Parts: sequence; C-alpha cells; structure tokens
Amino acid sequence: MDTEKERPAPELLAKSPAEGNGKLRSPVAGPATTKGFNGRLVFAIAAAALGSAFQHGYNTGVVNAPQKLIEEWITETEQNRTGQVVDQSKVTIIWSIAVAIFCVGGMIGGAITGIVAERFGRKGGLLLNNVLVALAAIFEGASKAAGSFEMIIIGRFFIGINSGLNAGLAPMYLAEISPVHLRGAVGTVYQLVITISILVSQILGLESILGTEDSWPILLAITVVPGIFQLATLPICPESPKYLLLSKGQEMEAQRALTWLRGSIEVHDEMDDMRNEYEAMKLVPKVTLKEMFVNATLRIPLIIAMMVMVAQQLSGINAVMFFSTKIFRMAQLDDKSAQYATLGMGAVNVFMTLVSMVIVEKAGRKTLLLIGFAGMCCTTILLTICLAYVQNAALWVSYISILLVILFVVMFAIGPGSIPWFLVSELFNQSARGAATSLAVAINWTANFIVGIGFLPLQEALGGNVFIIFTILLALFVLFVYKKVPETKNKTIEEISSMFRQISYQ
Repeated sequence: MDTEKERPAPELLAKSPAEGNGKLRSPVAGPATTKGFNGRLVFAIAAAALGSAFQHGYNTGVVNAPQKLIEEWITETEQNRTGQVVDQSKVTIIWSIAVAIFCVGGMIGGAITGIVAERFGRKGGLLLNNVLVALAAIFEGASKAAGSFEMIIIGRFFIGINSGLNAGLAPMYLAEISPVHLRGAVGTVYQLVITISILVSQILGLESILGTEDSWPILLAITVVPGIFQLATLPICPESPKYLLLSKGQEMEAQRALTWLRGSIEVHDEMDDMRNEYEAMKLVPKVTLKEMFVNATLRIPLIIAMMVMVAQQLSGINAVMFFSTKIFRMAQLDDKSAQYATLGMGAVNVFMTLVSMVIVEKAGRKTLLLIGFAGMCCTTILLTICLAYVQNAALWVSYISILLVILFVVMFAIGPGSIPWFLVSELFNQSARGAATSLAVAINWTANFIVGIGFLPLQEALGGNVFIIFTILLALFVLFVYKKVPETKNKTIEEISSMFRQISYQ
C-alpha cells in the first residue's frame, strides 16, 4: 500500500495539507521489514502475479525451442494446400508474423490498460483478462489438428493483448495493496515471475520433454494453466483498497479490503492517508490524456516513466533473450551446449531477480537502475571486443563471451528488469495512474517489438558489432537516470507528487 505510516527520516514530511497532515511519521512497534507482511498479502500477491506475469514471460520464451519444428509444419501445411514447393522465405515471413504479433497485441493491451483498470478495477480487469487466455490456448493448441498456422497467429495475438493488459494491471494492483516499505519488493515479484516463466518455457521446450513434433501444440496451450490458477485464487482476494476509495468512493469496502490484506483492524493510519489523497483528488479535475502532456506536474513523471520503459527494452536484453542460443553459437558452442547455456542464463536471471527483490528497499530504485544500466554498458563493450575476435582466437575467448552474456543478464536483473514495472505506479497519484500506466506499457511493448523485428537483420549485417548500438543507448540511459529519475524509496505518493510540483515550478 502506498500509504503505510512507517517512516524513518524527517525529510519525508508531507509538503502540504492536501498531501497529508504534515506531521513527522513516527515509528511503530515491530520491525519495519515485517509490519504489514502476512499470509493473506502473500496469497494476494501470488494470485495476481502468478496468473498474469507468467503469461508475459512464458509466451515470450515459448517460441524459441520449437521454432524449427513449427517452421517444418508450416512448410508441410502450405504444400498440402497449394500442391507446390514452398519457398523458405515465405515460411520465415509467416513465422516472423507469428512471433511479432505477440508484441502487437501487447501494445494494444497496454494502450487500453487505463480504461480497463478504471471500468472493471484492478482485480476485476485481471480476472476478465483470462477470457483471452482461454481463446489463445484453444487456437494455438488446436492449430496442428486443424492444419492452420493462421490459428497460431490469432492465438499469439490474443495472448499478446492479455500480456499487455497484465503488464499494466498486475503491477498496479501489487503497488496498491502493498505497505509502502514493501512496495519495491512486492513490485519486483512481477519481473521475478516473468523470469521464472521464461525458464519454465525453455525447460518444457527441450526435445526430451515437449519440444517434439507431436507435442509442440501442448507446449503452446499450457499457457491456460496459470489462467486457471488465477481464476481459482484471485476471487478470494479483495479489490485494491485505493481503487475502492479513490475511484469508487466506497470507504467501508476499502477499509474492509485493507483489513483483510493487513490481517489486522489497525489500519487507521493508512485509511487516513487514503482519505487525504481522496480529498486532494476532489480539488482537481479528472486527468485526461491531453492533461498528461500539457500539465508539467504530470508531464515530467510521464517522460521519466516512458523513458525508463524504453530503456528496459532498448538495453538489448530481449536481443540476448530471443537470440541467446545464436549468440552462444557465435561463441563456437555446438547446438546442444548452446541450448543448455541458454537455460543456465535463464536460471541466473531468476536468481538475480530474487536478489533484487531483497535489496531494492535497501539500496533504492535509482541506485539499482544506475548500477544495472552502467554494468550492462560495460559488458556490451567487452562482448563486442570478444565477438570480434572469437572466430580466430583461442577457446578461452569463447568462454569469456558466454560469461559476459550471463553478466549482462545479471546486471539487467539487478534493477532495470523489475523496477520500471512498479516505478510507474509510484510516480503518479490515483487520478493519473491508469492513463500513465497505459502510455508507459504501450511504449514498452512498442520498444519490445522494434527490438524483436530489428535485431536479427542488424545482427546479420553487423555481426558481433551489433552490440555497439546497445552500448551507445545504455550510456545515454545511464545519463538520463542520473539526471532525471528521482528516488522513490519509502515515499508516499503524496510526497512524490509534491516533489514533481516543486520541480515544475523551477
């Protein structure tokens, strides 16, 4: 929850009566790291994150392993239809559309997040979103039996819209149900589940499991399982208390939800903070899309939110994730070794995201973003040098290339992987959060699409030098984060909003 009262330092006073009562936040009994953390909150986090982030990660990684099998099936299907030999370039185009349409769906889902979040609520939107999961699983799972590769494209489009909505709704819900001192750690859960689900998709895609000629439709259809889990668990959890009070004006329902989440009736301080925000919201008109760009108080955090999302995708992480096996082959590993190296990279990503969850509330958001992007920048410089000499160099250069790829993933997982998803919810108050999230998530998926489409042609044209592009971009992102991104650790939404008001007046 954004409004927990625990605060260690006097500099975090509310800046105006509209933002709070202006008094110093006094410590309460019990350690700060455990207050508000209980079994019900864990259950709500799991219900929201596992059923949503899993779709995002699983469907990002699931197409890698069975690519060759599905391309062969597309060739066979097209030959049966036309009775003619199918050109490989046509098959490549069909497969590229099937892969890329996921990101197009993500853009659409991200763009409508604000509308869905306000009309159906955070919890309601997540539950309703599972209709798209069911449709995707049916289309993708039945594609081979029906002899239609178009069904894979349609299914990928549906699950893309689902994932785009999830990327906005789930972090929003997680941020709004979390105590302020746990907001960063809870926000990291979304990225953690993404990394776990990518690893699961890579494991299930092995030839010894579901990466076979007969089983690949099942591999694609497994996406329905986390949807079923969410439908079974999330209805037990309450709607976001902030949504109930600030968007619906239902004070008793909000207090009931907050009491359930905290496992205690001692929620008066949080309710007071929410009431203060609610009263402040009444004084300003409802935020429109135009207002987001015209009002400097909103425009500054919006630019920061969108730039951090762009930085996450254009950092080169998806280039490494999508084409890691190919990168390992460039480093002179055979096919089987390259596949297992990719699995190892996925496991490291999961582990380091767990580490990020532990340290994000201690180190802070800005610090971890700087460390992550700066580390990735240095790694791409070294990787470019190694890949330039790997063909004619000793074997140890190949192993250094592999280690650098893994180090790149480590640096990404430290901060740039998880922080952008929940930072958007931290930068905006309730009235602007939906619109801001829609714009930021849509930008994220657009950048994702650009990397997915553009990396392979660039890699073929430039070889290992392709990472020079990411080096330059990462250096610019480090500069931007250092100059413009504020630290939001342990600050309420009201304090953050006040900070942007002061900046806009300068």
